[in-house]
Amino acid sequence: MYNKDEIPAILLDFLNYFATIKGRSSNTVKNYFYDIKYFLRFLKQKHGLAECVEFDEIDISDFPPELLKSVELYDILEFLHFLASVRKNSPKARHRRGVAIRQFFKYLTNNKQWFEVSPAQNLELPAPKHPLPKSLTLEQAVELLKSCETAILDSGDCKNDWISVRNYCIMTFFLNCGMRLSELVGLNIQDFKREKSPNSDDFIYYINVHGKGDKERVIYLNAACVTAFEVYIEKRTELSLRHEELNRDKALFISKKLRRISARQVEQVISDRLKACGLDGLGFSVHKLRHTAATLMYRNGVDIRVLKEVLGHESLATTQIYTQVANEQMRQAVNNNPLSDALD
Repeated sequence: MYNKDEIPAILLDFLNYFATIKGRSSNTVKNYFYDIKYFLRFLKQKHGLAECVEFDEIDISDFPPELLKSVELYDILEFLHFLASVRKNSPKARHRRGVAIRQFFKYLTNNKQWFEVSPAQNLELPAPKHPLPKSLTLEQAVELLKSCETAILDSGDCKNDWISVRNYCIMTFFLNCGMRLSELVGLNIQDFKREKSPNSDDFIYYINVHGKGDKERVIYLNAACVTAFEVYIEKRTELSLRHEELNRDKALFISKKLRRISARQVEQVISDRLKACGLDGLGFSVHKLRHTAATLMYRNGVDIRVLKEVLGHESLATTQIYTQVANEQMRQAVNNNPLSDALD
């Protein structure tokens, strides 16, 4: 992610603090690193310490501590203006960088030898625009699943028919459970669980998922997911009999090379299936399948607080975007009624 010899010790301490004490994900820590590195480069350039160097080439390993201790609120505001006017950063990007800076100075303020009061304490940030997440309609989601079923039938009894079965299971998990790409790729066979229902003779099926920040949550599986899983795991077991190395591999979803499937390979699977059913070029992606699952669940009566737990969101505010999606779709449905302009 970064070379420890190329960043100041105080920044390294901050990143380690957020990774180990705060338990932030590697992606969050990486973003904090890039955002604060930008700010330190700006400060060196502003104070004439990197006059003959391109901005993206400014070295921060020798960043002077006294310069950091002299930072005031207007320095941060100048930086945000620089991001907007020179770097052409969007409000969302400027907001993210501002949050990282605020967290950085909050950390430095906890260590009183740096600041008594954080210079970013009263920092106001540009409100990021949150476009409504794009999702497939119910009809498009069904077409996507049918495309996977067709691929299974077309594969016949060839030795690689397990790949089509795997793809169908992956698609079913995405569209029914709303899991993240990283969560699906990280699934192990033992994450699949089955327990006797306390109220009937039926079984309850679920998977243990490791989400953002390595937080574990339970996702219960519906009948479609259970069926897709059982068909796939039977194929995977058959493969294990022919390939001894698979008996030692814990990964649920594997690639053609019989190793844990990568995120990029899953993205390619989804891209191929979208193209096969004529849904390519419409802005759909793996993450849009997560949005689709969430939108369909909300529109069909799932309480927003329950949906928050299913999706693994930390804040209810993040989940509430799906109420806006559903409202927008209902508004469009009324507008599309042929009677809407019948009297014009």
